[in-house]
Amino acid sequence: MKVAVGQFAVTPDVEANLAACCGWMAQADAQQVDLLVLPEAVLARSDSDSSLAVKAAQPLEGPFVSGLLAAGRGSSLTTVLTLHVPTGNGRAANTLVALRNGEIVASYQKLHLYDAFKIQESLQVDAGQSVAPLIEVAGMKVGLLTCYDLRFPELAMSLALAGAQVLALPAAWVRGGHKERHWELLLAARALDTTCYVAAADECGARNIGLSRVVDPLGVTLAGLGEQPGMVCASLSQERLAEVRASLPVLANRRFAAPRLV
Repeated sequence: MKVAVGQFAVTPDVEANLAACCGWMAQADAQQVDLLVLPEAVLARSDSDSSLAVKAAQPLEGPFVSGLLAAGRGSSLTTVLTLHVPTGNGRAANTLVALRNGEIVASYQKLHLYDAFKIQESLQVDAGQSVAPLIEVAGMKVGLLTCYDLRFPELAMSLALAGAQVLALPAAWVRGGHKERHWELLLAARALDTTCYVAAADECGARNIGLSRVVDPLGVTLAGLGEQPGMVCASLSQERLAEVRASLPVLANRRFAAPRLV
């Protein structure tokens, strides 16, 4: 599988953000990428209005997703990103979508809301109630999770035990003390916990750190970006995955029951 992670700074302009996503999709398609991961909450964002992402929320049938679907029609590229979808009473769900050939092939509402580091996502956002389904891309099973989910190893383990070989993570990882280090460590840890590849795309700009990464099942970074907008690709191998899982059989050696969503 050829995977790409793309990062950019989301703006308050919905049309500009749609154009940016479509641009990364076209670039990935031209490079024969199978799986493109883009950041979290790409619909709209403002450094001066923390509620804009929810105010701008659109249904999955709305013009933003419709524009993405039109851009991907006729392509085998699978694109993963998140946007806010209205749930009523001025609230929304932070919703991951996986898009391919003009269709939504999977969706997932973020389970773990970012109520940490003096931010409270739950003030305006409703948490999901189920683990995302696995999707198949280029013969590999892909598990889906979003940003703050990265801090909860149970979700990654649940996906791995269901058969995931790759974990795809859109994020908007907020800057702060030691946060870059947390990001690096947690990506490697989730790869090692599960012996999965991890493809993580994080928004860049004034608020978020960028540093999008593709990490292999032994926690080694295969490809990565800095703080500027860009896209980077890496090749994922079934053979490499099998080799790692044979030498480090943590999934088979477990003594604890599978995680259960409460």
